[in-house]
Amino acid sequence: MTKNARQAELTRQTRETSIKLSINLDGSGKSSINTGIGFLDHMLELFAKHGFFDLTIEEKGDLHVDYHHSMEDLGLALGSAIAQALGDKAGIRRYGSCLLPMDEALAEVALDLSGRPYLVYNAAMPAAQVGDIDVQLFHEFFQALCVKAGMNLHIRLLAGNEVHHCLEGIFKAFAKALDQAVSFDNRVQGVLSTKGCLD
Repeated sequence: MTKNARQAELTRQTRETSIKLSINLDGSGKSSINTGIGFLDHMLELFAKHGFFDLTIEEKGDLHVDYHHSMEDLGLALGSAIAQALGDKAGIRRYGSCLLPMDEALAEVALDLSGRPYLVYNAAMPAAQVGDIDVQLFHEFFQALCVKAGMNLHIRLLAGNEVHHCLEGIFKAFAKALDQAVSFDNRVQGVLSTKGCLD
């Protein structure tokens, strides 16, 4: 797998959402994000910048109902794109982790691109909403992403009084952990698994 090939572009269309998305795992952190949910756009811009991923997202959803469909479906689309861009995962480190401070907040993320989806989300937020978003929807976003990416993902919020800082810390830590996991290690021959595959 060459670095130049680690890109994906996809379209997801349902009666509830319409998503066009592209990602380059070996980018420079450029992004163009429009989900219709301002705070989510901000978090995804942070994800792209701190993971050095080039990311474009154009999403239209039934926001008049609520934000659930848009956030869950975007998680599914982003997870699918990550898996597609990774291909056979040859040569990658596979694991990544980050302990990240964001002012008074402290977030920890560890992940394994094992092919086996599992989310552990220990992130009790100091408020039920950020702007007009129910913070529980971020659990739904990461759950959907894990399923489609084939990712084992652990997220822990260790400290934080301000919900914006808490979520910003989580997204930055996720970006740094994923950047580490998808990076190449010249010592890895094939995939980093004694069984010879990651699934």
